[in-house]
Amino acid sequence: MGSEPFVLAVVNQKGGVGKTTTAVNLAACLAASERPTLLIDMDPQANASSAYGIAQAERQIYDALVDGVPLTHCAYETELETLHIVPAGRDLVGAEIELVSMEAREFRLAQAIQAMGEAYEIILIDCPPSLGLLTLNALTAADAVLIPLQGEYYALEGLANLVSTVELVQAQLNPRLRIQGIVLTMVDPRANLARQVEAEVRGHFGDRVYRTRIPRNIRLSEAPSHGQPILLYDIHSKGAVAYTKLAEELLAQLALAGPPRKPPVLPNTSADRAPTGESHESTP
Repeated sequence: MGSEPFVLAVVNQKGGVGKTTTAVNLAACLAASERPTLLIDMDPQANASSAYGIAQAERQIYDALVDGVPLTHCAYETELETLHIVPAGRDLVGAEIELVSMEAREFRLAQAIQAMGEAYEIILIDCPPSLGLLTLNALTAADAVLIPLQGEYYALEGLANLVSTVELVQAQLNPRLRIQGIVLTMVDPRANLARQVEAEVRGHFGDRVYRTRIPRNIRLSEAPSHGQPILLYDIHSKGAVAYTKLAEELLAQLALAGPPRKPPVLPNTSADRAPTGESHESTP
């Protein structure tokens, strides 16, 4: 892997599969490996932002997409020194409409990431649960996609549609795009259906399905209400252990070369922190 950041879109058009939970906690575990990591919240629901305690931000991903504000001016520090986040907000709801009339509308995020140069080693994008223009921007900017998959029948149908979309974007907009891996989420090993779905997915996708499975875990559900990833909220929980192992698998795939870089110094920015004690995301 070269000096350019590796850009990974966490995507599934089906809601409630642990997509944002995976983006939030995988980003934290990657950053804990001392690799400068940027998490971009592309979902208007802004759950990834509130999971880090950011309720309102002066600068958001909207400003980068629509107004061309540099991403580093929209990024905020977290409790982890090597992890920054570009938050989403209510303005993002109208971004898809505004982007329609813009030149190179599918490449706005890609252009913003390219303009940062080598500021980060890994960039994760939390995509909306849809296949609209915001998700298309993420897929066009990404080197690869990570697909969280819940162990149920309808998830398999959605997976086939998502793979077709990835192939279409690869053919028409982003030839380097590939499926980095599929991670099984919200796994209950006692459920027969979950085991059947896992066997079918592994049979079809082989080693592109991560060995690590993310279990149903109440601590994962609680962490967002405290504005923390599971690694900071309860490092000994099953959820924290699972996401740490998932990060290790991904880092082994990437084979990052050289010593870790220093994260970029961000301009002075401010964000109101969300009050704790209230859950921001319903999916464990």
